[in-house]
Amino acid sequence: MRRTKPERRAVEPDVRYQSELVSMFINRIMTRGKKSVATTAVYDAFEIIQAKSGKNPMEVLDQAMKNVGPMMEVRPRRIGGSTYQVPMEVPSDRRETLAMRWIISASRSRSGRSFAEKFAGELMDASENQGASVRRREEAHKMAEANRAFSHFRV
Repeated sequence: MRRTKPERRAVEPDVRYQSELVSMFINRIMTRGKKSVATTAVYDAFEIIQAKSGKNPMEVLDQAMKNVGPMMEVRPRRIGGSTYQVPMEVPSDRRETLAMRWIISASRSRSGRSFAEKFAGELMDASENQGASVRRREEAHKMAEANRAFSHFRV
């Protein structure tokens, strides 16, 4: 195990929207080091959101992140030879990370032509409390609720 926690790296904001969140999405969407392809896909998705809904894409993104980020999750805890799923509150940085991960994976599994269309569709669905990523959050909350009896095992 590590002795100390590594310090958090500063994320440079993206060029068009001056947002660290958009920059983090671009970095997570990027595959094989092709950042320009990921950037184009994200900006195209934002243009699709602007065209379809008429709303500011940054507002849609913020609302989607709020709707997808889980408040509670279960963590395994080993006590006396058996492992319990203990519900715990999710820290804000992990909530953000999970929300991004779930939105991107749900986007990739959607049907559609380009990734930009899939990503735009998932963001619009998530901002309206629908879609696969919101279902994933609901499952996490359900698991935490079901295992509430073990909440006294918190660390």
